[in-house]
Amino acid sequence: MPARPMIVRALTLLAAFLLSVVPLRAQLSPEWTTAQKPFHIAGNLYYVGSRDLAAYLVTTPSGNILINANLATSPPQIKAAVEELGFKWADTRILLNSQAHYDHLAGGAQVVRETHAKLMVMAGDAENAENGDTHDFDPTGDLLPYEPVHVSRVLHDGDTVKLGGTVLTAHRTAGHTKGCTTWTLQVHEGAKTWNVVIGGGFVALSAYRLVDLPGKPASYPGILKDFKDGFALQRKLPCDIFLGAHGAYFDMQAKLKRMDAEGPSVWVDPAGYLKLLDASEKAIDERVAGERAGK
Repeated sequence: MPARPMIVRALTLLAAFLLSVVPLRAQLSPEWTTAQKPFHIAGNLYYVGSRDLAAYLVTTPSGNILINANLATSPPQIKAAVEELGFKWADTRILLNSQAHYDHLAGGAQVVRETHAKLMVMAGDAENAENGDTHDFDPTGDLLPYEPVHVSRVLHDGDTVKLGGTVLTAHRTAGHTKGCTTWTLQVHEGAKTWNVVIGGGFVALSAYRLVDLPGKPASYPGILKDFKDGFALQRKLPCDIFLGAHGAYFDMQAKLKRMDAEGPSVWVDPAGYLKLLDASEKAIDERVAGERAGK
């Protein structure tokens, strides 16, 4: 496919994604709450989220790691998915997250209560996790507060989380939240070793301001730099399997339809990863231009 149509398609998907993942308080997307049959991705990595709110289970001989607790109503769905795959909910030792908005961490307190997992959160988001997300730079009120949850370990860019021989690396890719996190790990499928990237968040919500102007300050100091630094960092990450905090990031539903025929290789999509980064950065650049033009 020529480069321009590929970018146009990526931008179209990004626009559709923005509409689907920034609902008003009373209008949660059905894709967020509709159960998704859990499935094996590759190696010791499994999908246990809903049709769009992604949650991942990383299994190890020493217990399991859960990435994302999602909505306050999500833990029963995630638990059922974990158990459907044949794993024990009580074996969840560590809870990680992609970002501290309510759609990814509101279920955290319940997960910790039920499993006694240790919650580990990137600096910049850890305070929001512990106060139930005050949304100090989103004035709209569309992002819901949630039950505070204790953070056992505050992470920083490049920190690793290790359990049972599996190593995950936390990359701070802030902007969407101050501690938005992209996770990387390696999984092994037969003789193959694949680099996995789980993107945390790529977009500026409509209420955010990225540029400091008289009487119109940026949503937080350095937000634009955070976005740009995050895109630069993510482009350097080795990526075979591309995943994200929302299924819409990586065309999950479309890829699932191909999975029976293609197996785990359906998730190998480094080109799709780079296209989403390009489209997301283009959207940020257009926001910046609009703000500077007074739009």
